[in-house]
Amino acid sequence: MTVRPDIVLLVLDTQRLDRLSCYGCAEETSPYLDEFAADSTLFECAVAPAQWTIPSHASMFTGVYPSPHNTVQSFSVLPDTLPTLAERLRDGGYFTAAFCNNPLVGVVNNGLRRGFLSFLNYSGLMTSRPNQAGVHRNLYDRYRQVFKGLLADAISSMQDVFARSDYLLNLSFSPLMVPLWQTALSFKGNTGKSLNDAARLLIERKDVDEDQPIFSFINLMGVHMPYHPSPKNMEKFAPHMLHSKQAQRYLRHFNSDVFGWYAPLSSATDDLDKVTLDGMYNAEVATQDELVGAFFNKLRESGRLDQTLVIVCADHGEHLGEKRFVGHSLSLYNELVRVPLIIRDPGSDLPRGTTVEHFVSTRRIFQTALAAADLADETEEALTLAQSSTSDPDRGTVFAEGVPPRNVVKMLHQRRPLETEELGCDQIRRAVWSETHKLIQTGERRLELYSAVNDPNEHLNLRDILPERVETLQEQLQTFVSHAGVVVPAREEADGFDDPEVLRRLRDLGYIE
Repeated sequence: MTVRPDIVLLVLDTQRLDRLSCYGCAEETSPYLDEFAADSTLFECAVAPAQWTIPSHASMFTGVYPSPHNTVQSFSVLPDTLPTLAERLRDGGYFTAAFCNNPLVGVVNNGLRRGFLSFLNYSGLMTSRPNQAGVHRNLYDRYRQVFKGLLADAISSMQDVFARSDYLLNLSFSPLMVPLWQTALSFKGNTGKSLNDAARLLIERKDVDEDQPIFSFINLMGVHMPYHPSPKNMEKFAPHMLHSKQAQRYLRHFNSDVFGWYAPLSSATDDLDKVTLDGMYNAEVATQDELVGAFFNKLRESGRLDQTLVIVCADHGEHLGEKRFVGHSLSLYNELVRVPLIIRDPGSDLPRGTTVEHFVSTRRIFQTALAAADLADETEEALTLAQSSTSDPDRGTVFAEGVPPRNVVKMLHQRRPLETEELGCDQIRRAVWSETHKLIQTGERRLELYSAVNDPNEHLNLRDILPERVETLQEQLQTFVSHAGVVVPAREEADGFDDPEVLRRLRDLGYIE
């Protein structure tokens, strides 16, 4: 029998593609990931299925776009009818373990923890202890686990109440409350500890059966707001912070203004504020990169790296003032949905030291991991990321869906109604990439067309210049949403539903019979 590899899914939460040096960042923010990427397959045009944490993780864990799983709100629950990657791998003989720093994945009861035999949280009122197999050996451990379970349920219930209560949600986002819950909940977790615990499991294999392969999911929150990078990296990437009182005041306010992490801006970002956000974000990227590099080095020195399929990606990116957006809740611009994707394959399916240039969806991480574990069926095999551009069933056409979080929309209507209306922040967005262009549809009528090749920063809207291209892509988008079970307002011209090429592609994707 062929020895199956360990599988590591390392999600760099909130990591922008253009802030990694291996993806063209002018500053050397990620030398350790660059080194890893040089010995891996780097996907230049990977697209996240959604613009924020929960729906994007749900797609990576199930292999489908957000509409079929419909896990698009903070209080959504993944349907039982869709098995998760961890469930499939567990049932296929893998030991499944998670090392999670994001409370939306690890604390909230939304179904994303399904299938993990061990799930360690590094955010929350009581972080998990590194008991990899989840075996509780004494009375204290049993008591602690029961208490943690009750606490997780309580936090989940509180989160749901806060999401649905305008008063409580606004209270939690007030400047007085933010420092309290950031500290109490260890909001960004503990990057170094989670990576050390994951490396220990993969190397020492404590409580894991002999010859049993391991699936490790790791979520890191190092580059997420608020920004507190190492002093060394702050000095390197944001040196003005050492002497500019104005920049220091701005950062203190920004780090405590959680509403500002989501709200659209009334006008373009001030130059100094933009430099501050860019520099501090890059400093966080470099700080996290050092810890990721140490993790890779431990696997390399132990010999485990060459026996492991390592998938490095982001669930989404981050707006830092571009197009009057901050954070990652509302848009489908490239700052949010063009994400890094790097895969190091111990086999030969994905050649190392190569790049993939056509557009792919990170939802296909699901099929790729199952194929590596020899657990994929024929349809899933066809959707692995090892497919060439000519054999790829997506044929370079991918989609993203941006359903705005309901709790955020409530606050925006109360506190930024004009900007919400102007930028369509309360509208559902959907986007399609096909061949050389990208179309974004916001609500019923707002359309934006960009060159996906020559305009990655999306400065020039080609909607009125290339109306035929808009029509073609809108037909693809309408066909996609109609066969994904989404009720959408009818277009004036709906003849795209009968496009045989679009229907064939959707049939290949498994959306229609």
